[in-house]
Amino acid sequence: MPKSTATTLGLVFCLLVTPLAVPTPAHAVTININIGTNLNHGRPITCREGEWRIRDRGFRDVRRIDCRGRFFVYRAWRGAQRFEISLDRRNGRVVDFRRIRR
Repeated sequence: MPKSTATTLGLVFCLLVTPLAVPTPAHAVTININIGTNLNHGRPITCREGEWRIRDRGFRDVRRIDCRGRFFVYRAWRGAQRFEISLDRRNGRVVDFRRIRR
């Protein structure tokens, strides 16, 4: 038997005899997904709180337009432009923001 054939057979034999890599077992992973926000500690905001939040974001002359539905709507000025801002009642986040023509 030539030397190169014996070397090849030896390598094949070593590959067959060595154990294959066994994948590590999967461990249980706990994923905690919180739905909502901690901006208001899980409770809905009031119309007045929404007005304060808009003022805190740099707006002035904030006027309440509609505070009856799921979204609170306000109009306010920033600089020389007027905007209409909608806040989600459940968490106080801005959901719509658009400039209004005079």
